Order: sequence, then structure tokens, then C-alpha cells
Amino acid sequence: MFIETVKWVGGIDGHLEMIDQRLLPSRFELLACRDTEALFEAIRTLAIRGAPAIGVAAAYGLCLAARAIPQDADGARAMIRITQQADYLASSRPTAVNLFWALDRVRRSAHAYATLKGFTLEGFRETILTQAHAIADEDKQMCLQIGRFGEPLVPDGGTILTHCNAGALATAGQGTALSPLYEAHRKSKRFSVFADETRPLLQGARLTAWELQQAGIETTVICDTMAAWLMKQGRIDAVIVGADRIAANGDTANKIGTYGLSVLAAAHGVPFYVAAPSSTFDLSIPDGSRIVIEQRNGEEVTTFRGIRLAPEDVGVYNPAFDVTDASRITAIITERGVIERPTKETIAEVLSRVRRS
Repeated sequence: MFIETVKWVGGIDGHLEMIDQRLLPSRFELLACRDTEALFEAIRTLAIRGAPAIGVAAAYGLCLAARAIPQDADGARAMIRITQQADYLASSRPTAVNLFWALDRVRRSAHAYATLKGFTLEGFRETILTQAHAIADEDKQMCLQIGRFGEPLVPDGGTILTHCNAGALATAGQGTALSPLYEAHRKSKRFSVFADETRPLLQGARLTAWELQQAGIETTVICDTMAAWLMKQGRIDAVIVGADRIAANGDTANKIGTYGLSVLAAAHGVPFYVAAPSSTFDLSIPDGSRIVIEQRNGEEVTTFRGIRLAPEDVGVYNPAFDVTDASRITAIITERGVIERPTKETIAEVLSRVRRS
């Protein structure tokens, strides 16, 4: 890919480097995180965002935590530090399940090594870094497989609508919702993309449009409120979005505004696809009513980059996500295949195959 959103630089004493997405598209800068406090702030302020990318960054965050463990620490003390820092990073954002999944996976590997009789701090750090690298590498392969499974759903000569950013900037690879588009582009399919601006932080206008433009894919930015009119005119052939958490029954949390698009798509007979890896499914919750929705600072709505857009002291409601009912989803595109008309049973069957593989 032409974009490397998040990567580890160096060995066990290295640091985490990421594209600072707060500055795009006007400035392209890399942000270095050398401790968990810097990473926490980067996640909280959306310097890095997108469920898979947050998961990868969090995994490497425990490598940063391991750097600060005293040299004389034994396995028990080392695990206390890792557990505390994992809990700390997990509190940065509540909705994206990949954050918790990645932290738990690294923590389990760390615990397995910490209980060995031959424990060394260097070996402990190497174990954590190896697991974080594995998560990043798997994310890259996951993106590629989602693209390959989703590419046939991109109509030659058609137009795709996407919301927020679920591309390379949201993952360690080539994205989830945008991955089928990249694969279709490689096969020389003719298509164009409408990118919702995605208020209030304009991830569609700032990030998706920039990313697709870099790849040479024809892209048009629209206000969120224009999607209905385009569908009525018959100018949208499919909607493809990402996901931050998917419940056991297929209800899907994604950037605020996604639910509205699913309603519009159903009303106009437009296929509505969700692209997400198996790590985004949370089988511990039966449906979308159990998904915790992050409430963000009202200034994201009333101001933009320091410019006030609304009166002082006006009330603000600013949920970062909404939940789309599984019944409105045409299919979920995963790295293991396409789940058409997702249900609890079909999702469980696909994910059980993932765990066996």
C-alpha cells in the first residue's frame, strides 16, 4: 500500500510511529509515541482512528509499557505493569472492540511467558513485541482477504457510497470498506465513489477522499444530507461501510450517520454492505442494544479547528457511533467470506471456522 498508517520502529526498545490523521489533508506528518501516555492521547484525540488500527496501536502500546518495567522485575511485577497499562489504554475509547481484543491477546501471551521458570525481562519484552507484530501482520492479510471477497460486489461501471473512513488510514493494511474498491481498481474495473463528508470531524471529506485520490480512484465528496437525493436519482449502486463492533446477531456499530444510510438504502433498494474482520465481532453481546456508544466532546460539533460554528453554551449531543440493525445489512464482508443476510447462526458458523483455522 501507498500508506503505512501505523508501524513499530526498532526492536524491543523501539517506538510506535503513526500518521497524524488530525492534520490531513492539509499536512502529512508522522507522530512518534514513546510511552503509553502519548499513545492514549493519540487514540483519544483521533490522531489514530479506525477499529483495526486502534487495535494494532494498542498492541504496540504494551510494548511501550514493557519498556518502562524496572530491570529487576520478576514475572509477577512485570504482569502487574502490563495489566495496569492495558486497562489504561482500554479506557481511551469504549466502542471499538478491536482495542480490547488486541490488548487481551497480548496480555495473555505476556502472562504465559511471565509464569515460566526461565523468565527474563528481555524475553518478556520480546514476547510482547512478537505478538504485536503478529497482530499487525494479520491485519494486513485480513484487509487483503476482505478486498478479494468484496471485489465481486463492486459493480463495473457503478458508483459506491461510503461513510467515514474505513480504508488504509483505519488499519495496518489496505482497509476494510475501501479494500474491495482497491481490488476492483487493480482489476481495472470502472467505478466511482461518493464519500460522505461525515460530520462532525469530516473523516470522509478529509481522509477517505484524500486516500482514494492518492490511489487514483475517482471520488466525489458530498454532504451527509445529500445521500438520500442521490439514491432517489438512482445514482448509488451500493453502500459499503466499516464497523467498530458487531454483536452476535449482526447488529453493527459504526460512525454516526451509518444507521441513516441503511434506512435510505433499504427504502431505495440499494445493497448495504459492512466490511469488517472477525476481530470486530463481539459474541459476548447478543445484539446492538448492549454496545456502549462513545459520547464525545461537544466542541467537535460547535467548533472546527478553532473556528466557532454555533453559539456559546448551546446544548450539544455528540455520539460518535450509531447501530445499524442486522436486518438492514445485505451482507457482511469478512476475511473468511461474505455473510449474506447475517444472523446469529450464520455469524457463529463463520467465526467458528476462523477459530479452527
